[in-house]
Amino acid sequence: MTGLDPGSPVAVVGTGTMGQGIAQVALVAGHLVRLFDAVPGRAREAAEAVGARLDRLVAKDRMTAADRDAARARLHAAEGIADLADCGLVVEAVVERLDVKQELFRALEDVVGEDCLLATNTSSLSVTAIGGALRNPGRFVGLHFFNPAPLLPLVEVVSGFSTDFTSATRAYETARAWGKTPVACADTPGFIVNRIARPFYAEAFAVYESQAAEPVTIDAILRECGGFRMGAFELTDLIGQDVNESVTHSVWQAFFQDVRFTPSLAQRRLVESGRLGRKTGQGWYEYADDAERPEPHTAEPVPAPAYVVVEGDLGPAADLLPLIREAGIAVREDEEDHGTRFVLPSGGQLALADGQTSVEFRDVVYFDLALDYRRATRIALSASRDTSPQTLAEATGLFQALGKDVSVIGDAPGMIVARIVARIVDLAHDAVAKGVATKEDIDTAMRLGVNYPLGPFEWSRRLGRNWAYSLLDDLHLRDPSGRYAPSLALYRHAYASDKREGTSS
Repeated sequence: MTGLDPGSPVAVVGTGTMGQGIAQVALVAGHLVRLFDAVPGRAREAAEAVGARLDRLVAKDRMTAADRDAARARLHAAEGIADLADCGLVVEAVVERLDVKQELFRALEDVVGEDCLLATNTSSLSVTAIGGALRNPGRFVGLHFFNPAPLLPLVEVVSGFSTDFTSATRAYETARAWGKTPVACADTPGFIVNRIARPFYAEAFAVYESQAAEPVTIDAILRECGGFRMGAFELTDLIGQDVNESVTHSVWQAFFQDVRFTPSLAQRRLVESGRLGRKTGQGWYEYADDAERPEPHTAEPVPAPAYVVVEGDLGPAADLLPLIREAGIAVREDEEDHGTRFVLPSGGQLALADGQTSVEFRDVVYFDLALDYRRATRIALSASRDTSPQTLAEATGLFQALGKDVSVIGDAPGMIVARIVARIVDLAHDAVAKGVATKEDIDTAMRLGVNYPLGPFEWSRRLGRNWAYSLLDDLHLRDPSGRYAPSLALYRHAYASDKREGTSS
């Protein structure tokens, strides 16, 4: 099965930022492109805007003047839907309202040929519901581009309940021919990216709401320890708090108010106050020219401990051992397996975040998961009010001796990076088990769609099959609301590992 014939015209209905971007992609791929908008004059304005985008590509030496002129000659503003009759593909990018989209596609079905592929760029509505208004929903598919469409490579190719396999394959191959990286997924709330990315925002907001850390500190930990390109607070300020909250609310409602997708009350208050992020000059942060960006919490320098004792298998934190030795700190290994932790000279313990709380134990400091402990420039520590100041100081001095900035947060079970990664891994396993997408496509979507440093299954393989389940199970015991209950798919994944290794569940 091949994609759309290069000589076949493509129509884009809806000429906002996304519509213009999709039109540019099709145009650069060599298609004749027709722009249509229900508002008189908008299509012509959009065609001029796309032309200006091509001019900028020429100015940046990313396109020749000859190719630009040829592309402009292939771009036309349609006066009415009837002008789209000979198109082989129509992509809709109008307002996110089900009734509006259904009415549009009913009208298109009366105009275009039987072999014309109809596609929606919706990010929040059901592809099945939109296509349900058609006489022939088999040729209807979701083509979810990411903004800005000309730059971001990912396209989610979404099959509705009635979408024909041949139509989905044709859409997939068309996106690939346009230079994009398509991933195939079933019609589920949020598709791949907006479904699996919810914990990145939700858990960061939850840590803030529990008063364990401020937004700037959480963002710094996600970037400098977790390896994410942006923190959750600065990213939602860039997206727009209203836009991000709307997607969260839509996914939550579509999953029948599943507690795992519960929106943040703190974000709701931000939206209600009109602090929508960069576009309004204020969100979690202020964006006025004279605004000072707050600094993350960073502990003052303290001496490093003379030695640490290692008890048990440190798992994902094992990479710390050579770093500690390189820093000149003696590492002693306890022959008896008391757990997976460091014991500090004061007798206090230092352990990787595992879903438990510091207050449960006599004297424990937790440290967060890092993408790469050698390259990480910041490490988060979590302690309770009962934690010995000496133990906290020794833990702080240990990581400072490794060249890390140290942020101390409150007693947040699972901390920040570890909690977020565990929940993302869980939702990814759940999505595969329910036929939403393959492991490979999910990893690709999360890396390309939201720039995650690793895909969920890449994280899972690196951390060990049982890691995410164990952390979430401990969290669930401490918060039995269901928010952290591991999915059956993750349980099966962890149990299968145990069974192969000859242990019981």
